Amino acid sequence: MGKVRTMRFEASRADLIKPLQLVTGVIERRQTLPILANLLLKVSEDQLSLVGTDLEVELIGRIPLVSAEPGDITVPARKLMEICRELPEQATLAIKQEEQRLVIQSGRFRSTLSTLPASEFPTVDRAEISDEIEIASSSLKRLLDRTSFAMAHQDVRYFLNGLLLEIGDGHVRAVTTDGHRLALCELEYEGQPDKVHQVIVPRKGVQELQRLLGDASGNVGIALGSNHLCVEIGEFTFTTKLVDGRFPEYERVIPRDGDKVVLGDTQELRQALNRTAILSNEKFRGIRLSLMAGNLQLSANNPEQEEAEESVSVEYDGEALEMGFNVSYLIDVLSILDSDKVKITVQDANSSALLEEPESDDSIYVVMPMKL
Repeated sequence: MGKVRTMRFEASRADLIKPLQLVTGVIERRQTLPILANLLLKVSEDQLSLVGTDLEVELIGRIPLVSAEPGDITVPARKLMEICRELPEQATLAIKQEEQRLVIQSGRFRSTLSTLPASEFPTVDRAEISDEIEIASSSLKRLLDRTSFAMAHQDVRYFLNGLLLEIGDGHVRAVTTDGHRLALCELEYEGQPDKVHQVIVPRKGVQELQRLLGDASGNVGIALGSNHLCVEIGEFTFTTKLVDGRFPEYERVIPRDGDKVVLGDTQELRQALNRTAILSNEKFRGIRLSLMAGNLQLSANNPEQEEAEESVSVEYDGEALEMGFNVSYLIDVLSILDSDKVKITVQDANSSALLEEPESDDSIYVVMPMKL
């Protein structure tokens, strides 16, 4: 009888640590199935694949290998990651499968981890791909970073707990809303698909993508399926299920008829809002904005009869106006802008505010008013 080949490979800690951390990040700490706490290790002749999933999202990281015996097995993800993290930076790990155990050796350190069969490891269903595009990783990162903060959190309108990605008609656009505010960022895209695709990426999918794009460079490939989105980023393949639902007709809530335009210093206004917000009602976070020529007065108070006010110089020469807003929503927008100035457009006391950067038109933000 021939010798049974079992999985074996060697890899440096430097090669393993980043893929291990990113792939383990996808795995939920609280599990319904024991196998979901595990990582799938898959060795082919010249490559190690690390796979993590929570059934909603899946991440595959790949590392080139010099010498290896092919095979696959699953091991506890966090234990493997922590072992790797605690080893010296220059360490090399020799990893091999011995029956139902995975043996890890590095220098004088030796450990054995429990395993579960690779055959039990679940895969994320991938339906037919309907369209594929390629864009710069920095562009995708900008789309997500500029809009993700306005996603709803555990809203019963489940389609708001995610990000709308719209591709086609010469653009790629990201839109989020929680019903009280809206964020939109878009970039021009020449190689357009035949039709406009709209998909809703769930909250966790957006957050994991942002982590992956953190220090990515070059282009990424985005493949759209009927129930999933697949993104190729360097040595990683990220797949997320999509939210099955219809995103609101967001164009209808963008106020286009505001005639009162305020131009303010982004940093100065944000700091003034932060200070005034301290004494706003902790639950409702309401703040009053009183607008008059050349000046914006901010005021807040709370049930303890405490109050704060500050006036900020702005460029404005229209009639006086008083409005109420959730101060957190205004601060969120001002924190995301790159420009020194912010342009705020309103129509009247009951209209939503439109916030933009004066010299850039790729992002717009809408904040609904609040009765105070």
